[in-house]
Amino acid sequence: MTSNHLSPRVRELIRQCAQIIVNAPPEWLEELDTAVLGANPAIAADPDLAGAVSRSNRANLYFWSTANVRDPGAPVPPNTGPEPVTVARELVRRGLDAFALDAYRVGEGVAWRRLMEIAFALTADPAELHELLDVCSRSISAFVDATLAAIAAEIDLERDELTRGTHAERRETVALLLDGAPIPRRRAEERLGYALTGPHTAAVIWADDPNGDLARLDAAAQSFGHAAGARVLSVLASAATRWVWVAGSVDTDALLRSVCAMPDVRVAVGPTANGVDGFRRSHFDAITTQQLMARLHSPQQIAHFTDVQLVALITADTDRAAEFVKYTLGDLEFAGTELQDTVRTFVAAQCNASRAAERLYTHRNTLLRRLARADELLPRPLANSSVEVAVALDVLRWRG
Repeated sequence: MTSNHLSPRVRELIRQCAQIIVNAPPEWLEELDTAVLGANPAIAADPDLAGAVSRSNRANLYFWSTANVRDPGAPVPPNTGPEPVTVARELVRRGLDAFALDAYRVGEGVAWRRLMEIAFALTADPAELHELLDVCSRSISAFVDATLAAIAAEIDLERDELTRGTHAERRETVALLLDGAPIPRRRAEERLGYALTGPHTAAVIWADDPNGDLARLDAAAQSFGHAAGARVLSVLASAATRWVWVAGSVDTDALLRSVCAMPDVRVAVGPTANGVDGFRRSHFDAITTQQLMARLHSPQQIAHFTDVQLVALITADTDRAAEFVKYTLGDLEFAGTELQDTVRTFVAAQCNASRAAERLYTHRNTLLRRLARADELLPRPLANSSVEVAVALDVLRWRG
């Protein structure tokens, strides 16, 4: 059935449904994300891929609904915009296959249930409902099928492009090393152009805006190498993510000076460790750090695993972590960074007021007044809960 064969009343109902979806409230979009990521743990565990899939699902929702506001019931062409193309690149550059596109089917189901609720709220006429839901069901199904076909074609193109270059060989070799496969060390070194003996520091470098100029990621990777005074091994993990390694440790201050000019670039740094096992362990710890930064929407640009290891454990369940912070800090949670930093520094100085005042460049009496104020806000005295308070304040520090 084409839009020309629809009754004027049903055309108007479809337009009203589509207009409501165009202006979907945030909780509807959150419901979409929760369903899609909940059904795809592999996607949910990867902040970069999860973000790309979320943006693509929302773009598809908006694409279909705006088309039906313009011409209710008419066939909707596939969405070949930047969001679905980005997902195709993300999948290929991770070595994933098209089965991950099932995420779109989950999104389709959520959108269809929401549309039915809207339709039943707009009319109770059985004939109108039958025609409206029949047309919308066919339209959504055809749109998703066509969009998935376009994404599958883009995946094929992207795979061909990558397998023609040296990236595929580096990515494959790194994957073997990370999986603990028995690839000879010298063979891996030849393929990577990187020595696997001695100490290694790994990092994950990514961009908050995957549609921007991604050349800055390569610049950040080079800055990581300069901060270590060593050649960097960089692997294109996804369209907006680089996995990098350097031999030796990294000067964090030098790295921060370099990347501060690229405010949407983030860096998660693993600990320095030796040999092939260290190459692998430092990377996985950097991944854990990246996941924590994404999970907590951290405002920090650079994070080291050694600084966030405990916070990563505490915040694995974000709801329970929030309860822990609330229970431990009470009103101190909302007291402002100056008072919180004072308490954190005091505990880090082993509760030595003179040492803490020196670190904060403040007078000892000023420090003591702040600590007294903190005690008024805390549910329990700081002297009886310093460890728990320090951990909760660390969670606050990394949480956006």
